[in-house]
Amino acid sequence: MPDYTYEKLAAEAGYKFICGVDEAGRGPLAGPVFAAAVILPMDCEIEGLNDSKKLSEKKRESLFDVIKEKAIAYSVASASVDEIEEFNILKATYLAMNRAILGLHIAPDFAIIDGNRIPDNAPTKCEALIKGDFKSMSVAAASILAKVSRDRLLVEYDQKYPEYNFKKHKGYGTKEHYEAINKYGICEIHRKSFLKGVL
Repeated sequence: MPDYTYEKLAAEAGYKFICGVDEAGRGPLAGPVFAAAVILPMDCEIEGLNDSKKLSEKKRESLFDVIKEKAIAYSVASASVDEIEEFNILKATYLAMNRAILGLHIAPDFAIIDGNRIPDNAPTKCEALIKGDFKSMSVAAASILAKVSRDRLLVEYDQKYPEYNFKKHKGYGTKEHYEAINKYGICEIHRKSFLKGVL
């Protein structure tokens, strides 16, 4: 379960505003990639907070508002399908992460980034933390804000493109989604570079 070990280490090193950063939607065949940045009060208890992938959709939704209420600052950002296609998914993910960090109304002086690399041109001092959403409270909080925000957008897309059933699979490459692509072709929110060999 996540805790504040890494936030406290950063605080002991002299950093004041420490944010956790995570992304959602690197793997899907459709839709933008999202990222969130969250600064939590040290030792703030949020019951049930964990890596978003380990929680039910209902639990993520309930934690979404709690995190926003308890956070010192939070920000959610994205990189578009066009940006994913232009730059590649890794660079687009870093773009979304940097936008999330810059979107905080309190500028952080340190960021804990989920994963094994820090974003190019990061706007603050960063440290990469593998499985950060499982180890760090602020990264776990960011993972939930990014995931829920992206899922909600895909539910909106479902109303525009009901034939793909985005509200169910959220753009991921399920059997049903591939069958819909084979039947209806692609729409404007599909990532063409992810579908080479399928189209």
